[in-house]
Amino acid sequence: MEEVWSSPEKIKELHKSKSEILERLQPVEALNDKVNYLEDSLGLLSEDEGDVFIDEFKNELDKLKREIDGTELKVLLSGELDKNNAIITIHPGAGGTESQDWAQMLMRMYLRWAERNGFKVEVADLQPGDEAGIKGTTFTVEGAYTYGYLKGEAGIHRLVRISPFDANKRRHTSFSAVLVYPEIKDDITIDIRDEDLKIDTYRASGAGGQHINKVSSAVRITHLPSGVIVACQSERSQHRNKELAMRILKSRLYDISVHEREKKMDTIKGDKKGISWGNQIRSYVLQPYRLVKDHRNGIESGNVDAVLDGEIDIFIKGYLNTNNAT
Repeated sequence: MEEVWSSPEKIKELHKSKSEILERLQPVEALNDKVNYLEDSLGLLSEDEGDVFIDEFKNELDKLKREIDGTELKVLLSGELDKNNAIITIHPGAGGTESQDWAQMLMRMYLRWAERNGFKVEVADLQPGDEAGIKGTTFTVEGAYTYGYLKGEAGIHRLVRISPFDANKRRHTSFSAVLVYPEIKDDITIDIRDEDLKIDTYRASGAGGQHINKVSSAVRITHLPSGVIVACQSERSQHRNKELAMRILKSRLYDISVHEREKKMDTIKGDKKGISWGNQIRSYVLQPYRLVKDHRNGIESGNVDAVLDGEIDIFIKGYLNTNNAT
């Protein structure tokens, strides 16, 4: 028994458990200190000329509320891979320019959310639409718990609006699929054999100056046994693009192995349903009324502009609460 408890593997596991417990306790203790500080500060407001502190007190109270909300979210993130970076892929549904524009709107929504929360975004692949919008994109959101936050965004997103591309100003319904994967770190081994890979290079498309059209720096990797295809064209270096593509491929292959093992197709990236009516997880209605509604839990927001500008925490928290309650 003594040998088991003193083994390097067991000691490493105990240290990891201790670190995880401390990581969860420290933010709570910090919030408790701030609550005590604000309680002590209440006495100042009742003193002479205490009114001068009211605005400052309100600002600190609002800040504390936001921090508490953020801590509550982290408490709900207990999945094995929740701490990892998130890899997001967005595909427009049928509908040409209209759905491609919707895909770009969704991309912007997640980029703005990442910016608001101080997370770094690295775009691996971006395929511009023929007239507007995008034909598809893959990007990584880097930061603590980003996969845990964003995993509930996986699914079909539906937009209803007066189309800016319709000369007759008719109402259109568009769909886009969002897939979310955890980025797999080096401590998880995924067996990828060189002979199972087909690697193509091509000229990158989109903005980028003269380099874009003259150098075949973009990389497309096909994993032959699974049929998974990953492309990356965001970097000027072919070597760097290959490195990013391999990271994404590794995450996707791990995702497939999880599905095969657990037999639950929505464990990591949501249901693989058609990008069409009846399969959406969330609707964004701009006409004839304005409302964003999550169909999985009924959570709604009438501030559509704010949601499309990245204020999606209400839906992230709603999904986590619902998922942890079931």
